[in-house]
Amino acid sequence: MIEQSNGMSEILIYQSGDQPVEVRLQGDTVWLRQDQMAALFGRDRTVIGRHIRNVFSDDELPLESNVQNLHIAHSDKPIGLYSLDVIISVGYRVKSAEGVRFRQWATKLLREHLTRGYTVNRQRFEANARELEAALTLVRRLAADPALNADTGRGLADIVSRYAQTFLLLQRYDEGLLTEPTTQLGGLLPTPTEARAALAILKSNLIARGEATDLFARERGDGLAALLGNLDQTAFGEPVYPSIEAKAAHLLYFVIKNHPFADGNKRSGAYLFVDFLHRNGRLLDTNGQPVINDIGLAALALLVAESDPAQKDTLIRLIMNMLAGT
Repeated sequence: MIEQSNGMSEILIYQSGDQPVEVRLQGDTVWLRQDQMAALFGRDRTVIGRHIRNVFSDDELPLESNVQNLHIAHSDKPIGLYSLDVIISVGYRVKSAEGVRFRQWATKLLREHLTRGYTVNRQRFEANARELEAALTLVRRLAADPALNADTGRGLADIVSRYAQTFLLLQRYDEGLLTEPTTQLGGLLPTPTEARAALAILKSNLIARGEATDLFARERGDGLAALLGNLDQTAFGEPVYPSIEAKAAHLLYFVIKNHPFADGNKRSGAYLFVDFLHRNGRLLDTNGQPVINDIGLAALALLVAESDPAQKDTLIRLIMNMLAGT
C-alpha cells in the first residue's frame, strides 16, 4: 500500500492482481472513479456505469452522500467519484470476488485511519523539527554567500526570526496548546490578462531604469494561465486553495519554482504576490504597515528560489503563517 497526502485527502494504492488501483481516502470512506471500478472488477466501463445507475435508481443508496464531483483544471466536465458503499454494491451486482477482498481491505484501512491520530500527531511534531532544521540550514548557506549584500542579509535575518516563531506555533499546535492559525477564506485571483497587464507595467519601469531586458516576464508557453488555473481549481466541490493565505503563498512559490517566464521569475513572482494581496485588501496589516517590506520580500523570494522541492511545505507554511498573523 502506498500513501500520498495532498492536504484534502490521501491517495492509496490497492493491488488488484497485476492491476494497481488508486484509491482516494477522504473523511470516513474511500472513493473510486467509474473507470477505476472497471479495472478493479475486471468489467467493461459501460457495465459498471449501468450498475451505478441502478444502485441509485433502485434507491439502494442516496445519491447526494455517495457521489463527489472532482473538478480538473482546464476541463469543464467534472469526474464522478463513488463511495465505498457504491463500490460494494456494484461488486455484489457483478458478482466479483474482488469486491469482497476490496471491502475487507477498505474496512481495515478505515479502522486504522480512525485509530492512528496519536501516531500522525507524533509524526507531524517530528516533521516540524526536521523542517525547521532544514530551513535554517538553507538560510545559513545563503547567508555565507560572499555576494550577499547587507540588505538581503537583513532580510534573511528577518526570515529566520519568522521561521522560529512559525515553528514554535506549529509545535504548540501539535501539542494541543494552540489553535490552528486563523486564515481568511476566499481570495480573488487575477485573470491571465490582468496578470500580464500588471507585469507589463513592472517590465516597463524596470527597462526604463536599465534593470531588465525585453526577455523579462516573457511567457514560455501557457505556463502563467495554467498556474493561475491550478490555483483556482476545486476538489470534491471545495477549493483546493481555500484561503487568501494559501493562494498567496502558492502563487509566490509556483511562479518562482515553475519558471513560467523566460527571465525574471523571482521578481515577477514577488510582484504578483504583492498584487494579489493588494487586490484582496491584505497588503497592509491592522496597523496600516506592509505585511512584508521590500527587503524581506526579496529575501523570501531568494529563499524559495534556492530551496529544495522537498522543502515546499515548509516554505508554504512559513508564508501562510506570516500572512495569518497580520
